[in-house]
Amino acid sequence: MRNLLYVLTAVAVVGLAFWAYRENYATQQVLRETRQLQRLIGQAEVRLNVLNAEWAYLNRPDRLRELAVLNYDRLGLLPLRPTQFGRVDEVAFPPPPAAELPIANAVDVSTMNAEPNR
Repeated sequence: MRNLLYVLTAVAVVGLAFWAYRENYATQQVLRETRQLQRLIGQAEVRLNVLNAEWAYLNRPDRLRELAVLNYDRLGLLPLRPTQFGRVDEVAFPPPPAAELPIANAVDVSTMNAEPNR
C-alpha cells in the first residue's frame, strides 16, 4: 500500500512539473506577444501624430485661401466671410424623440388596487 502511495505521489509530482513547465513557456510567449503589440501600438500612435500634424499643416487657412484663389477658374470657390455663417437660433433642431413627448390618454394597468379573483 505504501509503495502505491509513493508511486502515485511521484506521478503527481512529475505531472505537476510538466504542467508548470508548459505554463511557464505559454506565459513567456504571451508576454512576448504583448510586448510586440505594445510596440506596434506605439508605432501606430507615432504615425497618427505625424498624420495629425500633416493634416493641420495642410488645412491652414492661409494655404486654403491661396488654393481657392489659384483654382478659382476651375472650382469657382470663394473665400469664406463671417457673413456666410448663421446664428445658433437659426438652426432647426429635430423634434424630440417619442419617449420624451407627453403621454396622452394614459390607461392605468396596475393590479395593485384590483380585487383578487376568487
